[in-house]
Amino acid sequence: MAVVKATNYHINLLARLLRAEAVGEGKLGMLHVGAVTVNRARVDCSDFEGLRTLPQVINQPTAYEALQHGTFYKRARESEKRLARRVINGERRWPAKYSLWYFRPPADCPATWYDQPIVGRYKLHCFYEPTADECSEVYSTW
Repeated sequence: MAVVKATNYHINLLARLLRAEAVGEGKLGMLHVGAVTVNRARVDCSDFEGLRTLPQVINQPTAYEALQHGTFYKRARESEKRLARRVINGERRWPAKYSLWYFRPPADCPATWYDQPIVGRYKLHCFYEPTADECSEVYSTW
């Protein structure tokens, strides 16, 4: 069962984002990017207040660097649509499980990103999650 409302358009949009943001990180890396994106649509805190849909989250100004590159605007592939459906249906894994931010630094991961502590790294991406005081909603179960 979906944890966020998603039409076919939303699935295609998320699938395109997964490829554009993390194709070099493999399937698991793309799932992590998807989990962060779905987390952002589920919470109403921090930089994501008032964003309730995947298109609102994905099109938030400066949220995703991939929207500036041509790869995002290519047609979604079936393999990426399957990954998008998995995160829409609630699949989350560490380090993205409760993360609202990720970052691909040129070197080591900074200890914080947008004042949030690092929780882990997967390949080239560092993941950051809010404290419960800042955004307890992200820690709710589905």
